[in-house]
Amino acid sequence: MTDPISSFRRVAQMDASNRQVSAKAQERDSDVASEGLTKVLAPQADEVKLSAVAQKAMQEPEFDRAKVEAIKEAIQKGQYPIDTRRIAENFLAIEKMIKE
Repeated sequence: MTDPISSFRRVAQMDASNRQVSAKAQERDSDVASEGLTKVLAPQADEVKLSAVAQKAMQEPEFDRAKVEAIKEAIQKGQYPIDTRRIAENFLAIEKMIKE
């Protein structure tokens, strides 16, 4: 004859031992996963290689230095033409974009 209480204890003991084994396995899996994650997330050196065209573009921007210097000089002397109407229209356009 089986005592219902003792069989219950046996089942409870088996469940407890299974939980302990399961907890140890989870810890081991967690340790392995965190090690793998550390390896994956470890800083790696990035390398960028630019094409010849990109390297040339980065070396010196293309613009008309003489024109830029002429504009700078005109601004300093107060001789650069300013179109106040165009400036006002652009401000109005910006205001309309902000309100929408």
